[in-house]
This record gives sequence, C-alpha cells and structure tokens, in this order.
Amino acid sequence: MLKVLKFGGTSVGTLERIQNVANIIKKIKDEGHDVIAVVSAMSGETNKLLEYAANFSNNPEANEIDMLLSSGERVTSALLSIALNEQGYKATSMSGREAGIVTDNAHTKARIESIDTTNMKNALNDGKVIIVAGFQGVTEDSKRVSTLGRGGSDLTAVAIAGAIEADVCEIYTDVDGIYTTDPRIEPRAKKLDKISYDEMLELASLGAKVLQNRSVEMAKKLNVNLVSRSSFTPEVEGTLITKEENIMEKPVVSGIALDRNQVRVGMYGVIDRPGIASSIFTALADANINVDMIVQTRGLDGTTDLDFTIPRTDWEDCKKVMEKFKTETKNIDYNDTICKVSIVGVGMKSHTGVASKAFSALANENINIRIISTSEIKISMVVEEKYAELAVRALHDAYNLDK
Repeated sequence: MLKVLKFGGTSVGTLERIQNVANIIKKIKDEGHDVIAVVSAMSGETNKLLEYAANFSNNPEANEIDMLLSSGERVTSALLSIALNEQGYKATSMSGREAGIVTDNAHTKARIESIDTTNMKNALNDGKVIIVAGFQGVTEDSKRVSTLGRGGSDLTAVAIAGAIEADVCEIYTDVDGIYTTDPRIEPRAKKLDKISYDEMLELASLGAKVLQNRSVEMAKKLNVNLVSRSSFTPEVEGTLITKEENIMEKPVVSGIALDRNQVRVGMYGVIDRPGIASSIFTALADANINVDMIVQTRGLDGTTDLDFTIPRTDWEDCKKVMEKFKTETKNIDYNDTICKVSIVGVGMKSHTGVASKAFSALANENINIRIISTSEIKISMVVEEKYAELAVRALHDAYNLDK
C-alpha cells in the first residue's frame, strides 16, 4: 500500500517532535507500506521569516517572499530525512520543484497546475521514503519558487496522493480525528469513524478547523481517501473522509459547527428598486467581502429590509462599502454579538423533521433565532453569541450525537 502522510507545524514543531514523526514513519514502513511524507515548516518558523522580511520592507516582492518562506519546509524535510537515514531507513528529501509540482504564476497564493511524479516513482522503486517540502512548487512560466497560501501543505499532500494514485492520504495534526462537535464545548462529543467529503466541506466552512476547504475539495475532485489523525496519539484510528456512497449508515446529522467570526449587517428601509440588491452585493464582492447568509423582507411602503452576515474580519471594509448606499436606506445597523451555529448531515436528504427538531431544541432553551439558512445537507442559524455554547450542546443532545 502506498500512503501519503502530511505532518503540520505542531507535529514537527521541535527536534523531539521531528523524531516522533520519524518513529511514526518507521512503523508504517515496517508494516510493509511505501511512504511519501509531506511536511510543514516548524511551528512559528513562517512568522519568524515574515518578521525578517518586514525588517527590510513593508511591501516586498511576492516572488521573494515565496523564496523566503519556502525555506521553512525545506529545513523540516531535510531534518526528517537525516533522522530516518541515521536509523537505517533510506530516505530522501525533495523540494516542491524536485517533486515535480508546477503551479500558476500567482505568487504567495498559487494553484497547482500539474505534478510530474517521475522523480517520486523512481525513489519509491529504490525503496526510499520520500520527504516532500510542502506548501510550494515552481511556476510554469518562469520556474520561480511559488507557495500555495493557507493550507498549502495539506493541498500538496492531497495533490501528490491523487497524482501518484496513493491508497490513502493521512493528515496528521494535534487532533485525533473529526468530532461531532468541539469537545471543549461539549465533552460528550464523539469522534466520527467516517464522514463524507460534502459534510466535511460544510463543517470546515462553518467553523471546524481540522482540515482546510481547499484540500477537501481537491480530495473530492481526485477521489482521494483522506484520514484525519494525530501525530501525538498515532495508535488511535482517525476519521476517514470519503465518498458518500462508501458510508453504509448515513446519520441524519453528523456534526454541529460553531462560527463566532460573524457580524450581522442590517439595511432597513432600502429603496425597493430593480437592481438594488445586485448593486449592494456586487459592491461587496468587488471589495472581496464574503457574504454568507442573506434575508430580504419587503415592506409595505415601497422599501425593503436586508439582513446579511459577513466575517468580522471584513467589518471595516464593509462599512466603507455601505457608505455608498446611505442615501438609499433609512438606517444601516451592525451587530457583532452574534454567532452562527449549524447542523450538518447527508441523512437530511432523506429524513423529515430535521429542521423542526433544531428549532424546538433552541426554543426549549429560550434561544431566539435571528436568521436561518439551509442547503441539502446543512441548516445554519444565527443566534446571540452569549448563547453559542448552550446552543451547540442543545443541538448535540437533540440529535443524540453522543450515542
């Protein structure tokens, strides 16, 4: 079996942890598997390198930042390879270039265009463990070093697994799998054995931090089986993220997600003319503001009310955009004391009463729902932030997710 393993910054954060990763790889190799490991920079290294750059310039060239930051992963890959070779395991480190990863020309946020697996296949045929520096490749045109942006090492691992047709891609972090909700909020949360790509995408976009959206999207596209597990408890089986049809029993609800990074924007008494909504949301899109939930209520006096949510990080930019529409609305209001709590499950497709159970669970706790949004496998509700954890526990209990 060919396994692609990915180890994040916390997993390789110290020399002792790099040795622990070497031990994990040795065990897998001893079991008879071929191994390609993708590594991140040691935790804190990327920020340190950015601080070095800021010492010389507030606006350095993006391609120079890529050259600088890519060094962090190369350091880790070389150290891990040295550790394995010292213990008698043939290992070789590879940069993104040596691993055949070619990207577009968008420095600091590049997208993978193709992977030439020739070097990796040759190394595997020689019985070697391959340690790839994650987060990087080379541009198609200039052959300059490029980096993949947030979650880039996860993306590297999934892309390599797809290109080389690995049997599985295991993402090692400091969490031993995907839980029904955050165990820090609900101690009775259970680790899931399996979850579908679509459910994982929803949970990731709704606040779950274990896996990045981009890597799950690519895994779904390339049909790569992902496993989320911990480098600190490698003996614990993780959670398999796979195709929906590979899951025999599809639970009605798989998980509860909480997102505190929300601001509700209310536009009241908006002049109800054709194209007003288009004007507002086009302006927000042009400012790269991600609008999530939208509710429109038409008034009786030729006006309309609009409520929508945005990330708190976009709040100041949103205020600037809203200035353009002051003359077309009676009042614009902001509320940052809200959160979004969501239930996710592929079983919603074939079960009735899922929404009513959620609404009843919150009503029983006297929690008022401000905005509701639904999709085929998700129901999201905006509530006051002070009720965030109570709402999560109430919903977790309503669907018996601790059973």
